[in-house]
Amino acid sequence: MKSPLLERLIDDLRVLPGVGPKSAQRMAFQLLERNRDGGLRLAETLAEAMAGIGHCRRCRNYSEHERCAVCSSSGRDRQQLCVVESPIDLSAIEQATGYRGDYFVLHGRLSAIDGRGPRELGMELLEANLDGGQVREMIIATNATVEGEATAHYLAGIARRHGINASRLAHGVPLGGELEFVDRGTLALAFGSRQSL
Repeated sequence: MKSPLLERLIDDLRVLPGVGPKSAQRMAFQLLERNRDGGLRLAETLAEAMAGIGHCRRCRNYSEHERCAVCSSSGRDRQQLCVVESPIDLSAIEQATGYRGDYFVLHGRLSAIDGRGPRELGMELLEANLDGGQVREMIIATNATVEGEATAHYLAGIARRHGINASRLAHGVPLGGELEFVDRGTLALAFGSRQSL
């Protein structure tokens, strides 16, 4: 029988994505048996992060300051605005592309089932940013899900109202992919959005 405190530690570790009961138990035992100092540092950092990290007032990315590093940078192209669903998407674009414009982070997508409407996604702040007149292109980088497509459609409407060109990330067959291994939905999307050469 485990101690109540150990049970609580294991249960609390399960809040992390992909961590089930066995993984949480292994993590707890690893920290207790081999790395108590690391566990204490982790606890301290978690407490500081939960208290000290908020949202950028301009783009809603995670930040310890009123403006995140991207919004504070003078080297960004303020005429381009890439709208993403999450900070993880922002990070992926920064790491994989040469994109040097600004971002806006929705922290989700429109979903009536989940109670996420325009207000929860910060659309009022997005429109206020667009009212500044600097943005010429809105790059819509929502995921290729039903909710992501609905969100993209909504964002395109906002861009039109502000006289801004809206573009959408391409979806379809991955580079190096073979058609026989591509799922039916992806292949249908790629076929339907084909381009002239």
